Amino acid sequence: MKETVLDVLLYLFEHYFYEEPDAVRDRDSLQGSLLQAGFSPSEISKAFDWLDGLAEQRHEAPITPRAVPGSLRLFSDPELARLDHECRGLLLFLEQNGVLDATSRELVLDRAMALDHEQIDVEDLKWVVLMVLFNQPGQEAAFAWMENHMFDGEGEPVH
Repeated sequence: MKETVLDVLLYLFEHYFYEEPDAVRDRDSLQGSLLQAGFSPSEISKAFDWLDGLAEQRHEAPITPRAVPGSLRLFSDPELARLDHECRGLLLFLEQNGVLDATSRELVLDRAMALDHEQIDVEDLKWVVLMVLFNQPGQEAAFAWMENHMFDGEGEPVH
């Protein structure tokens, strides 16, 4: 099986963080569990680096000013190359509907670009959004909306 960093992250999220978020686990025990689950040491290391990057962003000052109503975020060439129109449309939809604000959108973009994927599809991006919202204090309502959107059927169409 060719696993990716996202596969490791999803496994951690589904089996440890989501089910028992308050349980204290050390990195060594998590790494042992991931190795037993069949993930490679290099992908496990990359996943922990991804989580470290998310944790660092959480403690830093906001990286974007408050968005001006009607403003539009322009994507860089590397972002355009890795995020197709469906992914960019999802981000716009989530921001316009209050699920993401400008700061959380930038954090989602940062973490999506930190994945080892040449192309990021919309399903992968939804998981990144969910993991980012889960790890941000005060984003419980946005997380619940995103969780419902992902797991309770199709939800609203993204245009």
